[in-house]
Amino acid sequence: MPVHYECKIGPSILNSDLASLADECQRVLDSGADYLHLDVMDGNFVPNITFGHPMVQCLRQKVKTAFFDMHMMVAGPEKWIQPMADAGANQYTFHIEATDRPKDIIRLIKEAGMKAGIGIKPGTPVDVVFPYVEDADMILVMTVEPGFGGQKFMEDMMAKVEQLRAKYQSLDIEVDGGVGPANIDMVAKAGANMIVSGSAIMKSDNQRQVINTLRGSVNDYIQTANLNR
Repeated sequence: MPVHYECKIGPSILNSDLASLADECQRVLDSGADYLHLDVMDGNFVPNITFGHPMVQCLRQKVKTAFFDMHMMVAGPEKWIQPMADAGANQYTFHIEATDRPKDIIRLIKEAGMKAGIGIKPGTPVDVVFPYVEDADMILVMTVEPGFGGQKFMEDMMAKVEQLRAKYQSLDIEVDGGVGPANIDMVAKAGANMIVSGSAIMKSDNQRQVINTLRGSVNDYIQTANLNR
């Protein structure tokens, strides 16, 4: 039976020139990106502050058709579901560590017309999300500690990806944090198919080449997984 997931590459726009955000987003979409990954930080759940739904609404007016994957590194994630939906977000990924009622959060996200993602920090065991996978659309495995820039990719997080892929063959599994051409083979082999990459794409002089490299690796491992079935 073939695997039922496909590779999707989502540049993290936080690594772009925020003064020219719409142009930066369009450039990376024109270079082959499948979606845009937008990091929302509230200065509470994580120590940094980025942007909120007003900026997302403005960006949507300029970038009309792109899939917006909101990574909500916020306390009280239920507060921002409707504002983000109204602003034009497509997927709302909350952190399992930020709530004690994940099923309610998922329900509210879907009622607002968005897809629901669940993120887990490096220190959170992967089995914490198992009870909610069937209700969610995507699981995000953080490969750095959220909220801090310039960290190294955590190889040991690949065990979480492997466990998820072994249990859920068709699940969208996203990785975020320090991912680029140097470690994409490891990420792809573990079973991730949604690849968030920040500076490796956004700071490159040849964004299309980087995106193609990432996609090629993931597709190779998907093909290998199908051959081994």
